[in-house]
Amino acid sequence: MKSFLAIPQKSYHEAMNWTKLAAILRGMFAGVCALAAGVSAQAAQAQPTGTGDQVTTIEIAATKQWVDTNLDLRGGEKLRITATGSAKYPPDKKHPDGRTFGPDGLERAYLDLLHQYAVSSAGHGALIGRLGPADFAQPFLVGESKTYTAPVAGRLFLGINQSEQDAEVASGAFHVTIEVIAPGRDTQAATNPGGPPESGNTLVTPALVGLIPRRVSDAQGNPGDMVNALIIGEQEELENVFAAAGWLRVDVEVKSTIFLAVFDSLEKRDYLTMPMSALYLFGRAQDYGYAHAEPLHVAMSRNHLRVWKSGYTVNARPVWCVAATHDVGFERDQRNNGVTHKIDPAVDVEREYVNGTLSATGFVMQRGHVAPADPVTAAKTATGGEFHSDGRILVLVLKHGIEIQ
Repeated sequence: MKSFLAIPQKSYHEAMNWTKLAAILRGMFAGVCALAAGVSAQAAQAQPTGTGDQVTTIEIAATKQWVDTNLDLRGGEKLRITATGSAKYPPDKKHPDGRTFGPDGLERAYLDLLHQYAVSSAGHGALIGRLGPADFAQPFLVGESKTYTAPVAGRLFLGINQSEQDAEVASGAFHVTIEVIAPGRDTQAATNPGGPPESGNTLVTPALVGLIPRRVSDAQGNPGDMVNALIIGEQEELENVFAAAGWLRVDVEVKSTIFLAVFDSLEKRDYLTMPMSALYLFGRAQDYGYAHAEPLHVAMSRNHLRVWKSGYTVNARPVWCVAATHDVGFERDQRNNGVTHKIDPAVDVEREYVNGTLSATGFVMQRGHVAPADPVTAAKTATGGEFHSDGRILVLVLKHGIEIQ
């Protein structure tokens, strides 16, 4: 066998050239593979959460109220959720054999009116869900099967429609399958958790802000709660966004309140719409009153607000003024020594509660805060209760033609 060194000079150079060429080709091939891998990784990273065939299984133990699915959804992402399995509550005087139920839960009974369930219209022990943090999210019934479209981006939680006391003694579990059947949108608004991102351009000019009174008053003209939110949208859009967020219209007459309370008890529903006193803006009482509360605490604690339609418009759409406060108990009415609701003095917390609950519906197109030239930072309500604020006003712009599905 000839040694390599014995190869003629011409053949040696040819061999070297082929060796270099092969090395170059190997390097080029490796570079192309690396580039392709990088492109594939980038494409995978940009791929929407929903791929059309993504399936997740999770077990919801009956001892839990809420379980984190670890699924972050995009706005518009569509899921099919199905559940099997059973749970059981132990025996009691009324049910000596205990109560076993599936994902649809148990039929609501009169005593259930005394308990705080996340979804008041759903069965006791039913499988439920929510999108986002418990502070703002509106829980919904899942049951044995549900097709769900995420209104905004957020983390998906599943739970059981029961009290903490129920969870302490319950046994069993629901086995849940979550299938992504349509991907979410790939936009900033659809990937920002809880609704559209904060915008500096709220469409409300300083001149318009200057025309809106800073505070409302009682019938005697005593200044009270501050105007801490503005909503831009048509009347039907306003009603729909509050309804979708779980806010309930509040009765204004005591007689009708008593009648409806009895009627709702017969219908086994929680009665949240206790009457709200009239306050005044633009020389008239509120056009709407809304409340958001836990059934058992509604008499002394509830999130509530009043809404007035102003005479102003933005892009030919009405501007609505909102005064929102959080009732946290009772105190002396300094006008007449009677008893009145006590509000949480940190009223900005309630302003952001309105922001979070309404924006989570997917019905809010734009949101931001404006600082008036003459902000209210500390004052008293018409009944004498003190409150404080950073003085900013929340502005929500509603989507056109929104409808509750």
